[in-house]
Amino acid sequence: MPIHIVRLGSPRLPGEGLRLGTVRRPPRGVPKAEFASRDFYDVWQPLLSPSAELVHEAQTAEDEKAWDAFKRKFKAEMNQPAPGQLLDLLAALSHQTSLAVGCYCEEEAHCHRSVLRELLEARGASVV
Repeated sequence: MPIHIVRLGSPRLPGEGLRLGTVRRPPRGVPKAEFASRDFYDVWQPLLSPSAELVHEAQTAEDEKAWDAFKRKFKAEMNQPAPGQLLDLLAALSHQTSLAVGCYCEEEAHCHRSVLRELLEARGASVV
């Protein structure tokens, strides 16, 4: 019953469980009532997304040095009490139920969800 790290809008995997949208903004042009049925997310968790300033920094990171700087700053944001507590909760739930955490980015390696993967694993989560 692990946590799946997914791209929002992609077809759901068998046994994926509840899908959490860890994005700053809901999908554009999609009615709220259709978020789940169109495979975006069941529950919106913007607390686990980078701040608007960091989203811009990630999108403009052109080399590994810039990406590493983004990762360091995003990890600092996630170590604040509220996001940290939510990550702890998800890590604990990963041993009881299946969940999915996702973002819109095409490539996980240059998306904040790769950092969420690291943070969840560091908290003992079961992650696919």
